[in-house]
This record gives sequence, C-alpha cells and structure tokens, in this order.
Amino acid sequence: MDPKARNINRFSSCRGVAFEIQPHADPFAIPAPANNELPGGGSRRSWLPWAQGASVAPYSASLRRTISRPSSHFCDLDMDDNDDGEDEECYQSGVLGGIDEHEKFDIEMQKSPLSALFAESVRGSVKIVPAAPKPAPKPKAKPDRLSVILLDQGMFTVYKRLFFVSLVLNIAGLVLAATGRFPYARNRAALFSIGNILALVLCRSEAVLRVVFWLAVASLGHSWVPLRVKTMTTSLLQSLGGIHSGCGVSSVAWLVYALVLTLKNRADTSSEIIGVASAILGLLCLSCLAAFPLVRHLHHNVFERTHRFAGWSALGLVWAFIILTIAYDPITKTYTSGFGSKLIRHQEFWLTLVITILIILPWLTVRRVPVRVSAPSTHASIIKFNGGVKSGILGRISPSPFSEWHAFGIISDNKTEHMMLAGAVGDFTKSLVADPPTHLWVRSLHFAGLPYLTNMYNKAVLVATGSGICVFLSFLLQPCSADVCVVWVAKGIEQNFGKEIKDWMSGHPKDKVIVHDTAVLGRPNVSEMTVAAARQWGAEVVIVTSNPEGSRDVVNACKDAGIAAFGPIWDS
Repeated sequence: MDPKARNINRFSSCRGVAFEIQPHADPFAIPAPANNELPGGGSRRSWLPWAQGASVAPYSASLRRTISRPSSHFCDLDMDDNDDGEDEECYQSGVLGGIDEHEKFDIEMQKSPLSALFAESVRGSVKIVPAAPKPAPKPKAKPDRLSVILLDQGMFTVYKRLFFVSLVLNIAGLVLAATGRFPYARNRAALFSIGNILALVLCRSEAVLRVVFWLAVASLGHSWVPLRVKTMTTSLLQSLGGIHSGCGVSSVAWLVYALVLTLKNRADTSSEIIGVASAILGLLCLSCLAAFPLVRHLHHNVFERTHRFAGWSALGLVWAFIILTIAYDPITKTYTSGFGSKLIRHQEFWLTLVITILIILPWLTVRRVPVRVSAPSTHASIIKFNGGVKSGILGRISPSPFSEWHAFGIISDNKTEHMMLAGAVGDFTKSLVADPPTHLWVRSLHFAGLPYLTNMYNKAVLVATGSGICVFLSFLLQPCSADVCVVWVAKGIEQNFGKEIKDWMSGHPKDKVIVHDTAVLGRPNVSEMTVAAARQWGAEVVIVTSNPEGSRDVVNACKDAGIAAFGPIWDS
C-alpha cells in the first residue's frame, strides 16, 4: 500500500481529550474502515483506547448529541423567599446550562486520573494528551435587593418626586426667611419645624390613612371615573412615604435655623430652652440617620426601635420646649406660672396636641389575643384570629409590642374569623413554625394599603408569589366591587401552604384563578404570564406582591404593554 494512502493525521480531538496518533508497525492497531462500515453503509465502529481491554462499541447515526430543556426565563430569579434552593437544583440537574450526556461524560473524564497523565495505550499506538479543562459556568450574579429597591425602580418615581417637592418647598421657605422676605417664618421657625412633624405623622397615621383610602374608593370607585384619575390617585396614596421622608428632613432644617436665631439672640432666652431644643435636634437627626436606606435595609430592627423611642422622646421634649418658651419672661429672665391662657393661644400647642393624639391613638387599640398557629411546612405558618375583616386590609402582630411589629395581609371571608399567612424568612416568622405561640399582641385598628385600592377599579389582575397570596385571597372569599383575576406562582402549594389554602384557590374558572406550582411546572416567565392574563381578562390595573426584583419586572413589563401596574415600593 502506498505510504501516502496510509498517512494518518498526528493530532485529533474528541470533546476535551486530545489524541496524538503515532505510526506503529502493527497495521492492525487502527484498522482501516471497510466500505460497509462507512456512514450510510451500516454501523461504523470505533475503538475506545481508554478501556483496559480493547473494547469495541457500535456507532450509529441515531446516537446524536442530545439537547436538554433550556432554562426558564426566571430560573435564576427568586420569585419568593421559599425558593432559594431551586436555582442550585436547576444548575445541578443541567437545566440552567443545557448540559447533555456527552458533556457529563467529558466532565467525568476531566475528573478521571487519566486526564492528568501522559499515558500510552496497551499497544503504544495512541497517546492521550490532557486537554485544557473547560471553565465551570459561573452562576448569574443576583442583584442586590437594596439596589433594586432604590435604583432599578427609577430615579423619577412618584415617591421620589414627592420627597423632592416637600424638601424644595421647605428650602425655598428657609431661603426667603433667611433673606428677610418671609418675616412670619423667620419669627416662627420652630412652628414650621413642628408643622413638618405633623405632616410626616399624618402620612403614617394608620387611622388617618384608613379614612383617606376609604374616601378614595368611595368617591372614585365608579365606572364613570376616568382610569387615569384612578391610577394617579393610586400612585399618590402608595407614595405618601415620600412626603413623610421629605418633611422629616425639613423639620431638622427648620429646627437648625430656629436654634441659630436663638443663639444669635442669646440674651432673650434661657439655657434650659437652648438645651431642650438641642436635644430635640439630636433626636431628630438620629431618627433620620436610622431611616437612611442602607441602615434600614441592613438593620431593620435597629431602625424600628430607634425611630419609635427617639420619636417618643422628641415629642416629650417638644412639649417641654413649648411650655418653657411660653413660661419664660425675657425681661425678668424668670419662669412665670399661670401660663395656661397663653398656651392655648399658641399655634405650636395645637399642632403638638394633634401630633400627640395621632401617635397615641394606635396604641390604644393594642390587645393581647389568643391565636391558633399551624405550620403546614417549615416554610410558612398560618395564624388564625377571631372576627371577620374586609378584603384588602392588613394587620400588625407582635410578640413584644415595644420591640417590634410585623405587618401581614389578612385572609378572611368577613364572617367569623380571619387569618395571616407568614412566610418563615426572619427570626420572628421562623419562631412561629418552631415554637407556635398561644397569644400574640395585635393592633385592633387594621390599616389599608395598596391592595385595598383594588376596590377602586372595575377589573384587576392580582399577582402574587409565595406567601404574598394572603393579601389577595380575601377577594376570592368574599364579594368585592372589583372583578379580579388572581395569578399565584409558588413552590409546593399544598406541601408548603396547606390543603386549606389550596382548596380556596380551587374550584374557580381557569381564567379567574391561575396557579403555577414551580415544583411541578418549573419556573415561568411571570411577566409574560401577567401581561397575557391582563389582556385576556381586560384588566384596568395589575397589582403585584413579590420580592423587589420580581415586582419590578412585572410592573415594567405591564407598563411596556400599556397596562397600569403597581407593586411594593421602598418605604411603602
């Protein structure tokens, strides 16, 4: 045979393992393929040199590269707090990376000792040269929750606009007062500081907001009201926290200005008044720092306790400041008695009185009540209370009323009882599963939030992931003014949330209740599901309750499709 005809390439490769073919005296080391073994003429055979014996394996055209199911759009996105381990399961099973059987074989070959050796086959005709290992695919980096909350929701949200409007108006007043063009503010700077405190308390008073939300639904919940008016009202009521934050910073600015003016006229005041004003300023600054997003996000309990106790202390000192200011006589430089008649003529007194009533009112409704806690799984607990509650209402519970309060959506048929579904994601909610209590502290005055505004629309799609479904279940269990379609995406419906909740979600028309169990069906594209459901339902609005990233994606997808959508925002 012509040597050229028997010429064999020295190097070839096969899926991560390189082979160097050396000439050999034995012509049977690598037999030339027969005509009937070529593709199309039967089964081609190849020799596997890594086996100890010279094994022969048939090669058929039917043994092709398999294609695994591609990853879902949300496979690397936590749609609820109970699915944290699902990404790892997807990756290990090959769903994320599309790993087929051949790649699994290559991975095993790279792990094998043979891949680290420069070995020869039994006959010495083939050398196995280790190929460079494939880099392991890096898991997709998850965005930080704080960046999603503060940045990805946009720089010009209604919340941030309200914050800047409140701040700019107060700064404008300060500038006019400092330049002498607003003498009333210059002479009553402390009053403007207290006025800002009243505004921020109004924006957080659950009693006031319950009335405001009820008025919004009662006045705008009619079919003849333009949809744009309804959505603008929803955006405003959802973002009142912007006014709360803006007025908080402004109250500090006005108090600083008042203190500067007081120090300039040191002869007309007393050291006690200056000391009290300085203490109030320090407490307000502490409250603002504790509410800074980074601190609030990383140390929520610190924020909550600091905000509460610093606020109460500042309120007590405001009363002391008002009494001292009115009782002090700058001429005699003494404090006079019988200042009651003067007190009721000062605006600072009435503003502070309203602030005090608004702060005390919710605490007058605090009760320790018996509860029935059950845990369908380690992922969530169900807390049952006596008494029915209207749809869209939320409540607060606490193991210790002066330390922490937790808000949850309420499930109720508005008859004999109501319940809360608490996902086990924190110390308190995990303790409900590990050590169920028999009594909890509650605020009898429930409050209204974004879900309550569903009653303002004619048709709505309500989207929830995980334990977020609790706030929407009441719309299925009791009559409401809005015609709703509920979309629920969760993992292990009956296993994690119990048969009772599963039964409540069952028995409805398929277009009214859409339940997607990720443990059975895999992770869906929730944004596409929502848009499709909203179009099919003819919804005027979409309201979503999920984690920050999931809520952002659903809201953005709906807005791109021309559908009004709202979800939880920072400080909502």
